[in-house]
Amino acid sequence: MRTTMIDYENLGNLNAPFFEEYKSSFSRTLESGWYILGENVKKFEIDYAQYCGTNYCIGLASGLDALHLAIRCFDFPSGTEIIVPSNTYIATILSIVQNGFKPVLVEPDIKTYNINPTKIEEKITPNTRAIMLVHLYGKCCDMEPILFVAKKYGLKVIEDCAQSHGSKYKGQISGSFGDFGAHSFYPTKNLGALGDAGAATTNDILLAEKLKALRNYGSKVRYVNEYVGYNSRLDEMQAGFLSIKLASLNAINEHKRKLAKLYLDNLNVEFIKPVVDKDYYDVYHIFNIRHAKRDQLKEYLLLHGIKTEIHYPIAPNKQKAMQGIITGNYPVSEEIHNTTLSLPISFCHTDEEIYRVIETLNKF
Repeated sequence: MRTTMIDYENLGNLNAPFFEEYKSSFSRTLESGWYILGENVKKFEIDYAQYCGTNYCIGLASGLDALHLAIRCFDFPSGTEIIVPSNTYIATILSIVQNGFKPVLVEPDIKTYNINPTKIEEKITPNTRAIMLVHLYGKCCDMEPILFVAKKYGLKVIEDCAQSHGSKYKGQISGSFGDFGAHSFYPTKNLGALGDAGAATTNDILLAEKLKALRNYGSKVRYVNEYVGYNSRLDEMQAGFLSIKLASLNAINEHKRKLAKLYLDNLNVEFIKPVVDKDYYDVYHIFNIRHAKRDQLKEYLLLHGIKTEIHYPIAPNKQKAMQGIITGNYPVSEEIHNTTLSLPISFCHTDEEIYRVIETLNKF
């Protein structure tokens, strides 16, 4: 048995190619004496908006804050309901609850793991104000029917792009379809910082200006507070690091796509693999497979020196924190949560390592 461990992710190795540039950026920022909302943030906001094909990008402290403040910008009335996929990471739902609104869960498509467009309309009520969709695992949602329903009912669209940096649907990048795109730059993301960081993208100048104020205590002019705001600002250090990595984001995505193809082409048919479609450019933040004996499979791989993760082990409706908030049964979501397993697919993984994972999996 091999003894060399294949990590699921190793952030030191992942960031090693950028260390020298990071050090230079750190030194410049340190010596500048300007650490909040300075030139680094301005540069990243301009560059990332251009990358996403949007007019504006607003740097924030985290992806959760991006979701939370995006909702806050609309001043929805009390009793508002917001549609959200039933199998998302808890942060998406937290942003709705923390605004005092009701999350209305819609089951995903079992093949894509993204919200099922055909199930949205039946959950719309007179209190529905928005659809908060999630481009899960690095695959865009099926946007045309979602946008059609949103327009039909006059709903806002907020995209959770935490896992989809650079992913495309029919040639258009995630984060550019809706009223807002909310982005997380948590260190493990395809575009990851060295700490918590986030941003929101939009084409609406009024929303952009309001969000800039909300992130900074509700102030557009210093010491003049127009809104009940928050303290959620992308800091200068992280913005500098993100600008460096943004220049390599396409290369990072292409590397992960190459590793994904190895899995797709070589894994046995007993493993349920991600679907591939010509209309989608997937960036594989996570490469998940599904298997009825997921827990045994995870243990087997670890015994053979391969670390994996589960995204996510508990469905949102089963979380203790959501009891009394989420009602109903979500069998599709629970099926995914009970069978999904995330395989190594990092920018720092080699073809040889992935072939070893494949070889081990195929012997299970």
